Amino acid sequence: MAIGVLGLTVGLALGGVVLLGALGFVLQRTVDTEAFRTADAVALLAAEDALPDPLPVAGGQVRVQVVDAQGRIRAASIDADRLVPMVRPERLDHDRRQRLEVPAERVGLAGPVRVVAVPVGTAADPLTVLVARSMADVRHSTHVVRTILLVAFPLLVAVLAAVAWRVVGATLRPVEALRRGAEEITGRAGAGRLPVPASADEIHRLAVTLNGMLDRLESARIRQRAFVSDAAHELRSPLTNIRTELEVAERLADRTDWTAVTANLLADTDRLSRLVDDLLLLARLDEAPPGRGVGPVELGALLAEVAARYPSPPVRVELPPGPLWTTGNADEVRRVLANLVDNAVRHADSAVELAAGATSTAGPAIGPGVGAYHLVTVTDDGPGIPVADRERVFDRFTRLDDGRARDDGGAGLGLAIVRELVRRAGGSIALTDGPEQRGLRVRLLLPAVAIEDSRGPHPNGP
Repeated sequence: MAIGVLGLTVGLALGGVVLLGALGFVLQRTVDTEAFRTADAVALLAAEDALPDPLPVAGGQVRVQVVDAQGRIRAASIDADRLVPMVRPERLDHDRRQRLEVPAERVGLAGPVRVVAVPVGTAADPLTVLVARSMADVRHSTHVVRTILLVAFPLLVAVLAAVAWRVVGATLRPVEALRRGAEEITGRAGAGRLPVPASADEIHRLAVTLNGMLDRLESARIRQRAFVSDAAHELRSPLTNIRTELEVAERLADRTDWTAVTANLLADTDRLSRLVDDLLLLARLDEAPPGRGVGPVELGALLAEVAARYPSPPVRVELPPGPLWTTGNADEVRRVLANLVDNAVRHADSAVELAAGATSTAGPAIGPGVGAYHLVTVTDDGPGIPVADRERVFDRFTRLDDGRARDDGGAGLGLAIVRELVRRAGGSIALTDGPEQRGLRVRLLLPAVAIEDSRGPHPNGP
């Protein structure tokens, strides 16, 4: 506000100076115009050799003289000097009109005095008409205006500063309330809220936006807390098993079956290693920017490679008639297929069917130039997943009631990793009912790439 008031003061001061200068210039031009009008009228009489004596003029602040080339006065107004010219002859130019300043005592008027000279166009006897007008009124007018400005200027600045103080204070009061509210938020006792002003202005919208940001931060904090708690719980189970096995083996050293102990420890260690690897992968996916992958990948070969790890039956594969190219990282796509097939095999009663092919189904908006998608389905005949839980199973550390047993080594991260990798590849995943409303079918959409764009076999392909 101080800078604003200072700028306003400088602007008003410059405006006052310009006003005084313009006022003085306009008044002086007015005096000169009236003097030239009088001089032109007298010059017309002199050219016709009809000069009256004395010369008729209006007003007591005007003096008129008609002088010749030698400075002699041929005619004068009633108040003008008839012996001494108002302007010395050497200052006069008989060929052009002039504006001159002369001392007040030489003319007998209150100073300063403005004199205009108009030559009379007679070749035999060149004459010059001199008209003097006092500038006292002009000086008085500018002095009055200057005095008014000097008195009114500080008062105006003071009033404007007071108004600005009140207006700026009223404007910034909600900002100060926001600052105090933000200072009171510690993050320990809930999300905290900032006060929202009643006025529907920019500050109101700012407060609403900041409260929305605080809600998102609180949601992220809750998710982070839950993630850390679940991760700690999952890590504690294998560590507890390992500690228990070692303590029992230490107490019963002579009766311990070290082969069985070693097998159990290796199983718990493998489970712990898989859990840590999954956690690290999710952390990297959270930090990595979204992208479309690094190159074309052939889905049919990857699907056959993943299915070859399981006996047939229960796993059956329906390969596409030709190659299906998609964008992405081959290891990430392989991880997606492996997690889906492993999950289906774990919950299937007797059969798991894998299929892949082109589809006209609209996929997610992943950018220009992608108009087709490949559909990969993984179907099992197990108990399925209720519709209400089909979105929740993609959350981290989520296991449904029939899958909470940890004997199979699952930690509830498989589908969470699948969803993150599919999003990274630019696709989408959904869960639906299997054939005849039995079992579960996973529908995986991945962006298609024309085979001519793949430029032959790619190093990322299988």
